[in-house]
Formats: sequence, structure tokens, C-alpha cells
Amino acid sequence: MQKIKNYINGELKESISLQYIDNIDPSRGKVYSFIPDSDERDVELAVAAAKAAFPEWSLTPKEKRSKIILKIAALIEENLEALAQAESIDNGKTLALAKTVDIPRAASNFHFYGTAILHYAAHAHSMEDTAINYTLRQPVGVAGCISPWNLPLYLFTWKIAPALAAGNCVVAKPSEVTPMTAYLLSELCIKAGLPKGVLNIVHGYGHKVGNAIVAHKDVPLISFTGGTKTGAHIAGVAAPMFKKLSLELGGKNPNIIFADCDYEKMLSTTIHSSFSNQGQICLCGSRIFIERPIYEKFKNDFVERTKKLEVGNPFDEKSKVGAVVSKPHMEKILTYVDLAKQEGGTVLCGGKRATITGEFSEGYYLEPTIIEGLAYDCRTNQEEIFGPVVTIMPFDKEEEVLMYANSTIYGLASSVWTQDITKAHRIAQNIHAGIVWINCWLLRDLRTPFGGVKSSGVGREGGFEAFDFFTEPKNVCIKIK
Repeated sequence: MQKIKNYINGELKESISLQYIDNIDPSRGKVYSFIPDSDERDVELAVAAAKAAFPEWSLTPKEKRSKIILKIAALIEENLEALAQAESIDNGKTLALAKTVDIPRAASNFHFYGTAILHYAAHAHSMEDTAINYTLRQPVGVAGCISPWNLPLYLFTWKIAPALAAGNCVVAKPSEVTPMTAYLLSELCIKAGLPKGVLNIVHGYGHKVGNAIVAHKDVPLISFTGGTKTGAHIAGVAAPMFKKLSLELGGKNPNIIFADCDYEKMLSTTIHSSFSNQGQICLCGSRIFIERPIYEKFKNDFVERTKKLEVGNPFDEKSKVGAVVSKPHMEKILTYVDLAKQEGGTVLCGGKRATITGEFSEGYYLEPTIIEGLAYDCRTNQEEIFGPVVTIMPFDKEEEVLMYANSTIYGLASSVWTQDITKAHRIAQNIHAGIVWINCWLLRDLRTPFGGVKSSGVGREGGFEAFDFFTEPKNVCIKIK
């Protein structure tokens, strides 16, 4: 079986421990490759390589950095088919989703920041005829980037691309659950001519590799996407060391549907926003609130369409729902279905493991699940499940649904469906979330800020906000009289 390697100082290397972790194909429930079981010794080598590369890379003209980054983008596009296959095997997501969303977006991340660095500008402030102030934006140094398993290459590159473009060197850790495309990216970086030590990828467990990156005295900046509990731990380690932090954490996103919506467009999009990537997207709308006049119609139509979603082999174009990422995650999701029943909920469809025959019979498949009859403040409606499970609930008034929507500790994203533009603006103004989609979902412009409020995170990614995070501002004041 294939053995994945770390990427340190421009070379592919085994971990110092020479130990490996099983990498499981969730669609089949079987080990198909091995991941380095790295530790703080490997992180030390990676940080040393990044520190050594930083002086030259940070002074490399932005035009040259741009060309290398754009070369990586082009190589991702050239290898889209192979990368999509790898992503689907590693994660369990459908091949169609990997080919149309994950891998194209990874290429777009590099392309966007490879070009954006050419247009990133600082400010100048004139003090009449006394002095001129200008701001330098300088790279921070070694950036620690830790990404999750749900959108592996998509989110891995979302961090790495702006960090490199801004002139930082990077020590990155992909999820140990889905490491394959990060490994393939390291091969593409070598092919693209990325200088040694500029990007280092260390594979392994979070409590070993992730902790070592976060706690390292020579890593002044941490960008993390993952669970809120882990984010709190990272903040507890990094904050006393005065590191810069960007934390993109959990969500429990509301989908608010008014009776005056474009019904067919709403229904079609709500299927996607509920069950895309098996509900394993932090932006999925897992709490669906429907204005009472259309509640029964929506419930019947939504259940009917959900039952038609084919669950199975991610490589079959007929499949709309693939496998969830791991057996422990599947079991966690099922415990929430049991909890919902205990809390008085009624499972309208799904709620159990899907039966798949043949070579995929041992895979981790769940039926898309819809639950009604729950209180807005029960655990099922307050805690992040991160799977193909949604709840539906009627509402009568704007004030009521806003209270429901804002009741959780999270505040990442939301969707609002109405053709009343005044109402749309009013609801958007009052939702506690970093993102509000009006009559759409997951429509992303890479120039816009991305992130949440409350327990959904700290800071913003995307656009020039990412460059602001990966650089330090320095004010220079020149007295002219």
C-alpha cells in the first residue's frame, strides 16, 4: 500500500518515528494507504526549514512569488481528474462534487492570491505640511496552518495560498483523516519550483503535530479551521504567547424560509444546503425554519425529494450522497438521531445507516435525515452534528424566527428566502452571523470576508482580509518640515 510522506525543506520524507497511521477509504471501510505518525521532532525540522527560507522568500519580488503560485494553480487544474479521484477516495464525497467544487476551488485559491498580491496596497496619510505617514505591510514569518477533513484540498489551499503570496513561509498540517491531496500537492509544489522550505507539510495526529505547531516559539501566527472545542484549546495555548490567531470554527446555521419565496428555487437549493458533502460543510443549513402558511407543503415536498437522493458508491454519477468521513463520525451522527427522538422529535425520513451492497457494503453511509417536532433550544437544535441531518420547524413572525436563529452559541452562516427586499435587508441586519445568503447558498466571491461570530470563530479569511492577517502593519512617519 502507498505510504504518504511529509514534505519538509523541499523533499518528501518519512517521519522520524518511522511509524504510520492507517488511512481508511470511508466508501469501503477499508485501509488503503498509510500516513506518517509524525511528532514534535518532525515539526522542529519543518519550522527550521521555514525559518531558513523566510529571509529570501520574504524579499522575493511579488511578481516572482506570483508566477510560482500561479504555476501551482495551473498544475492543480492539469491534474484535476487525479486529484478529484484521490479526494473522493480519501473523504467519501462523491466524485462529481470533488470534480466540480473541491479541486477547482483549490486551483482558484492559488490563482486568486497569486494575482491579488500584485494589487495589494498600503495606506498613506498626510499631516498637511508637517509630515507624511505610510504603512508597510510585512510578512509575519513562519505561519502555522491547520486544516480540516471535510473539504481537504479546498480549505488547505485557502490558508496556504495567501500566506505564501504575502511572503510568509508555512508549516502546514492537513487532517490525519484526509491527507492524500495535501500529499499530492507537495509533489506539485516541487514540480512548480517552489523554493525549499517555503512550504512544509507535516502529517499526523492533532495532539502531536498540531499541538507542536501551535506551541512552537518560532511560529508567530496560527490559522486553524475545525471544531470549536479544538479552537478553544488552540487559543488557550497561543494567546499567552501573543500569537496572531485566525480561527474558523463550528456552525449551526439557520435557513429561514418565508412564504413569499421563489418556492421551486428555494426547495432545490435547500436540498443542496442540507445534504451537500453529506452535510459535512460548516456552511450547511441544518436548522430550517419555514413560515407557517407553507410549512406543510414544504415538509411534504422536502421529504419526497430527500427520499429520492441516491446514497452509495461515490464514483457512480447517479449517487448524490456519498459516505461520511469515518466510522466514529458516523456513530456520532447516529447518537444525535437517537437524542432527537428522546427529545420528542419525529424522524420523517432517514435516521439510520444506509444499506449498500457489493464492495461498498462496509462503507460509512447514512440516509439523509429530516426531523420535526423539536424545541428550538433542545440539544439537537443547539449542537453541531455535522452530518446529513436537518431539523424543520414552523414560525409565524419575524421576531420569533430571529430569536430561533440567534439562539445558538454559533454564528457562522445563514440563508434567507424571500422576494421582499426590504424584509431581506431587515433580517440580514439582525441575524448574528458572519455570512447571510439571500435567495441563494454557497455563492462565494473570493474577494469577500469569510468567518463567523460568537463560537464560530475569530477573524476573517478571504480577500485582502487574508493578506491583512498574514502581514503586520508598520507605520512610518516622515517629518517634512
